Amino acid sequence: MTLFQQEVEMAVDALLMQQVILYPTDTVWGLGCDAEVPRAVERLYKLKGRPEDKPSIVLVADLDMMHRYASAVPDGLAELLAAQTRPTTYLLPASKQVAPLLVASDGTIGLRIAQDEFCHKVVRRLGHGLVSTSANLSGNPTPATYAQVDPLIIRKADYVVSWRQDDTTTVAPSRVVRLAADGRLEVVRE
Repeated sequence: MTLFQQEVEMAVDALLMQQVILYPTDTVWGLGCDAEVPRAVERLYKLKGRPEDKPSIVLVADLDMMHRYASAVPDGLAELLAAQTRPTTYLLPASKQVAPLLVASDGTIGLRIAQDEFCHKVVRRLGHGLVSTSANLSGNPTPATYAQVDPLIIRKADYVVSWRQDDTTTVAPSRVVRLAADGRLEVVRE
């Protein structure tokens, strides 16, 4: 078994035990847990010091999983996903499958199909959405690389993924798009 495969398995094992992991995403280093386990999401928010009224996004494996967590998905989203050139988070009406803290006051949830191979394998193997919030204490700078992660976050995470810890590549945060009332998609953050 390769280091990559070992790290996927270890991360999934931790998530199945309702733990919080520190891991590399397709944008920045993140903290995550199983999106369907309210207790795990509460632990993550406490670890980060994140206000409960500030929802986190959920990484999903594919359009089918997106349908699981959104009560409405716009027609043509499959074509948009196929054409996108950078990580994009879609704000869609939330279903009842996700932990309540992940739902915004307007009833939406942020969903992004994981483009990063590691994240995609973890989500696929877990079979549930993976919470993805930046690996920083609330209000502090977002760590683009593992070297930028606060040592306190590293100590508090239940499992720290060793995959890509030496990677210094930085990527911009995801684009954010909202489903408007008329069914159109509006860019919230480019």
